[in-house]
Amino acid sequence: MSSAFGYQKGGDLEAGTSGAAGARVLYPGQQESPELRWALIRKIYVILSLQLLLTAAVAAVVVKVRAIPHFFTTTNAGLGLYIFLIILPFIVLCPLYYYHQKHPVNLILLGLFTVAISFAVGMTCAFTSGKVILESAILTTVVVVSLTAYTFWAVRRGKDFSFLGPFLFASLIVLIVFALIQILFPLGKLSQMIYGGLASLIFSGYIVYDTDNIIKRYTYDQYVWAAVSLYLDVINLFLSLMTLFRAAD
Repeated sequence: MSSAFGYQKGGDLEAGTSGAAGARVLYPGQQESPELRWALIRKIYVILSLQLLLTAAVAAVVVKVRAIPHFFTTTNAGLGLYIFLIILPFIVLCPLYYYHQKHPVNLILLGLFTVAISFAVGMTCAFTSGKVILESAILTTVVVVSLTAYTFWAVRRGKDFSFLGPFLFASLIVLIVFALIQILFPLGKLSQMIYGGLASLIFSGYIVYDTDNIIKRYTYDQYVWAAVSLYLDVINLFLSLMTLFRAAD
């Protein structure tokens, strides 16, 4: 009877169970406790969910209260503050990386980082049509859920995605240079669509890569940094899709 509920004696690696408590083994040859790794994964995704909810709330306020984007785009003080808030996430990343294992400083810095990113997302959405925002949000959700499910499925069958790291980093450098060229020498809507499409593919790859790292490599005190990595992947994917749809609209 107990085997019907996944607590069969001895466990079965192929079936994805461990003998001690019935927790599913995440990948073949896993040496650490599956229960501890699953606890870490749940913690990371709870933090990520809270970050995304906060981002949606802050962005909604910025979009709905038209006085906010108006202030930031029409006054010198607002423009200066806007530039500061754009730079703030990069500033916060340094102490966040240094203190990412120190509680509760890591959570305070994480909250500040998330609010700053959320504000930037809100300002972008404020000058984008509701149709484009909705399309981007739906497709981002579908892509993130699908790629996450695929990565867990593939890793459990012995796949390893660590080889993606160098390729994704090189692609990201190309993307940054492409963006700088776009700023200095605007190339029109077609180049924006190309940029949005390439960025979407790159950050989709990063979702797979970082999910693989969460399953196998992040240690138990790196949960904040793991959440930050996935959060940036999701936000950048959303912004990339919004760039693509806005250029095509």
